[in-house]
Amino acid sequence: MSSPPANERTGRHGPTIRDVARIAGVSIGTASKALNSNGRLRQETRDKVTTVAREIGYRPNDMAQSLHRTRSMTVGVLSTDSFGRFTLPIFQALEEVFADRGIAIFMCNATDDPERERQHLDQLLGKRIDGLVVTARRADKRPPVGPLPAGLPVIYVFSQADDRDALCLLPDDEGGARLAVRHLGEVGKRRIAHITGPEHFEAVQLRRRGYLSALAELGLTAHPELYLSGKWTEAWGRDAVAALFDGKTDRPDAIFCGNDLIARGVVDALRERGIAVPGEVAVAGFDNWDVMTAAARPPLTSVDMNLSALGHEAGRLLIEMIGGETVRGIRRLPCTLVVRESTGTTS
Repeated sequence: MSSPPANERTGRHGPTIRDVARIAGVSIGTASKALNSNGRLRQETRDKVTTVAREIGYRPNDMAQSLHRTRSMTVGVLSTDSFGRFTLPIFQALEEVFADRGIAIFMCNATDDPERERQHLDQLLGKRIDGLVVTARRADKRPPVGPLPAGLPVIYVFSQADDRDALCLLPDDEGGARLAVRHLGEVGKRRIAHITGPEHFEAVQLRRRGYLSALAELGLTAHPELYLSGKWTEAWGRDAVAALFDGKTDRPDAIFCGNDLIARGVVDALRERGIAVPGEVAVAGFDNWDVMTAAARPPLTSVDMNLSALGHEAGRLLIEMIGGETVRGIRRLPCTLVVRESTGTTS
């Protein structure tokens, strides 16, 4: 069977490196290496990619070609997220943005070790990277990385530097909490509890602020006894349910949890007590971590921080900064609410 014409296999705006990778059956990173004659690849793979590119009429991005003349065409990613829970969606989005421009990514994990971070930074700078993305497993403020060469573009993503000149991209924790609590009100819940993590985390403070503002918007009372802070664990979710339900008469009819681990513990504890979810108590989480949301019974409604969107925006802005633009400040991108069975449906 002959292959479909090139214009049927690619987008209407012309072929991209994604099209080359898809048709050749390789990753975007592999296609980029083959087309830019770098990296260690089998000659058979390199030939296959270049043949597909020629057949569909792929041409490298003009910006990438101009940058090739003066840049290393590499970017560093420095992370402290050893599990990759928050970093990997950001990294994958960055790779999508940079691959079309022939920019390679070096990723290093410092695991909250300042000395290890320093070593990784020295290695990245030794490669003469054109820009740096710093990310983490939590968005609290941290000292800025450095020292750095003058003019090196740096973006903090799901992380923020204690530096007024830094550019930091963060999820809108407060807005995400408002989405969840408003949804609980819309499904008819009126006594909404909030079980969350340690209060010294900025995310906890912002999500509580969103919880309280949503209650006010709904015309509901914020009962102090319905707010409990503890650890980011399933065990804390179970313990908090015991504090709210055992021997109490004024029980909540909904619980907004500060993360999905807590929410999973809450759902399990409610089921063990014979309390129906969502009929008697609706439950919503935060993070939209598929490992937790899908495993919960019933599946868990949760706030998605849109980490891929953060990564795409970081890539776009870093390209601008490499090109000479100056961008700074804290930018909070909107979250979305993914509704599942743990909260029922809007009436």
